[in-house]
Amino acid sequence: MQGAEPGLGGGLIRFSRSRLRIIVTVGGAVFWGWDGAEPHPSYALAGSCPEPDPRAVLEPDKDGGWRVVAERVTIVISRHGAVEICTPGGVVLRRDLPPRWWEPVGGGAARWMQRSEVAADARFFGLGGRASGPRLRDGTYRLWNTDPGRAFGPGEDPLYLTMPVQLVVADAGTHLVFHDNTWDGAVVLREGVEGAGSGHDRAGHCAVRMDGGPLRCWVMVGTPARVLHLWASLTGAPALPPAWALGHHHARWGFGSEQEVRRIIAGYQERGLPLDAVHLDIDHYDDHQVFTVDQERFPKLPLLAEELRREGVRLVSIVDPAVRATPGNAVYDSGSAVDAFVRDASGRTVRGVVWAGESVFPDFTHARVRKWWGGLYEERLEQGFAGFWHDMNEPTSFNAFGEPTLPRSARHALEGRGGDHREAHNVYGLCMARAGYEGVRELSPQERPFLFSRSGWAGMQRYGGTWSGDVATGWPGLRASLSLVLGLGLCGVPYSGPDVGGFDGSPTPELYLRWFQLGSYLPLFRTHASLRAGRREPWEFGAEVLEHARAALLERRRLLPYFVTLAQLARRTGAPYVRPLWWGAPEDRALRDCEDAFLLGDGLLVAPVLDPGADRRAVQLPRGRWYDTVTEEAYEGPAQVLLDAPLSRTPVLARGGAVIPVRGARGGLELEVWAPARGRTGGGLVVADAGDGGEEPEIERFVARRQGRRVVVTREREDGPGESPYPVRVRGLD
Repeated sequence: MQGAEPGLGGGLIRFSRSRLRIIVTVGGAVFWGWDGAEPHPSYALAGSCPEPDPRAVLEPDKDGGWRVVAERVTIVISRHGAVEICTPGGVVLRRDLPPRWWEPVGGGAARWMQRSEVAADARFFGLGGRASGPRLRDGTYRLWNTDPGRAFGPGEDPLYLTMPVQLVVADAGTHLVFHDNTWDGAVVLREGVEGAGSGHDRAGHCAVRMDGGPLRCWVMVGTPARVLHLWASLTGAPALPPAWALGHHHARWGFGSEQEVRRIIAGYQERGLPLDAVHLDIDHYDDHQVFTVDQERFPKLPLLAEELRREGVRLVSIVDPAVRATPGNAVYDSGSAVDAFVRDASGRTVRGVVWAGESVFPDFTHARVRKWWGGLYEERLEQGFAGFWHDMNEPTSFNAFGEPTLPRSARHALEGRGGDHREAHNVYGLCMARAGYEGVRELSPQERPFLFSRSGWAGMQRYGGTWSGDVATGWPGLRASLSLVLGLGLCGVPYSGPDVGGFDGSPTPELYLRWFQLGSYLPLFRTHASLRAGRREPWEFGAEVLEHARAALLERRRLLPYFVTLAQLARRTGAPYVRPLWWGAPEDRALRDCEDAFLLGDGLLVAPVLDPGADRRAVQLPRGRWYDTVTEEAYEGPAQVLLDAPLSRTPVLARGGAVIPVRGARGGLELEVWAPARGRTGGGLVVADAGDGGEEPEIERFVARRQGRRVVVTREREDGPGESPYPVRVRGLD
């Protein structure tokens, strides 16, 4: 260390061969960047960098180092360049060792590595959509969005949506660390080991390696809820899906015609199965060309969309980024006119091969191109589509550039800075999502845009959600589905879900039903399969499966007000709908290692059946009283209990005192209240849907109290508690 220059919220520390800038923001997030790296430019951040905290001061520390003391975190910088993140009490949560750089002799981007140590009891989560997890074991996790080219299961890595976002949970506290770098890289994790008896602990280790780009990161410390709130404040509030998008979606690659779509929808209606959306895959295009319709098979698509909308069913269109490179193709011609397509270093347009044949790719890292692309959704809206599903946007190309994407030498605008595909690849899907979201919002301002994307990056929640991609049909694929949704939620993407039944193959009736039951409690509830896979309609698996699937669909419809509330809370707080069991008690090690159950909001605990032939399963309960929602039997946590799990249902427990908004028998909103234990109170939040426009509905707070043998529910207001305006049903009373 050569010296330091204190500044607002931190300061600049100079070393003999490098320099480090530290900033603590008003919200408590910590930024540091090496060798001139600043918070901007950044694709992850929403808007400008938060203001520095004037109370955080860079001051001398012992042994020639420096430190910054903030309200919730202390940052200690050693004289050799190590950076420690500590609790206000001085407990070290993370220690980043001095970074290493490797600079090419001929100049160019420098590779770097950042090694870190965490507590021996710490567990790693996050890194985007990972099929192995949600707890990330020892191994190497690549940071390069990739279409594996086949249906995947646990162990496949990398996948479509990677993020350099880690959530680390230990006894001492929880922290999130984000390395804001879009280049190809990898994260190597090794969990620590606690010494037996008086033996020494072995710290957990993390090494982040990048092939170029800035060495900068953000760290947030606190409870899981506070950390995700800070993360959403930094990277943007999650987009709010319309209420219909929280219902059941049915998709298939190979509907083939309007008649087949009508037949499937009639099948749902005849059997009393709720359906909210139908997704049309690439087979509805004219010879696979984006923003077109095959007029022979879908001659009256706008009329079909209008008829379905009157019946409560929306149409969702797939949108791929590749544009067929054929003069006379309207999208190709208009894109060429605005110089929209990615070029190579010699100035020639880069061509790949996708479903439509030889194709070119828009450069979504240019504002002009995003504006052009967003305007193309007018054709989709005129066809009657209400939502959009982005696919193949890693981007994927089938021809050999050495890997299934664009050549790394391809040139991109990168908002005017200029660069190549090594830097642009991971944010390609994010920028496409931005183009689509902003275009639809401008074209149809009276409705909330609905968009979900296969690929993306940190901050993609601003534009919508994602789905798990082409997960393999099988019990391992079922387990991977839950891992992906939990991991993405901890990276700030709360709206996601799998292909129910798996993408390839034909699931057994039992597997299909267990997948269907799991999907009914996830934010995006969608059945979908490949062109060559078996069908995914519930009636294709026999009468017993049909009846149990109907029960799952009706329960999803009953819980729709609860999902609407969770969506509103995710937008305001960043909290995911689907949360790990340790969400409210990260210090509970038994919960920290539980990966086969989850919390749905604060009120429900869902324990899906993930193994064949199981009719009972063990469930680890957090602290408090929990009720089986079918038998109303009460259990006290923390404990492990054994629950019946017949083929007819997924075990679900309700927290004692929870106030859960549900849909009543007549369609109105009701409150389902689970009795608090004697001497305790409970409560819940309700955010009624205000339509699909831009209205901000009021958050209503309810409190449940015991009064003798009765449970009384009141609405808390500034002028004092009052009666509930909704019907109340109390469950779980002795």
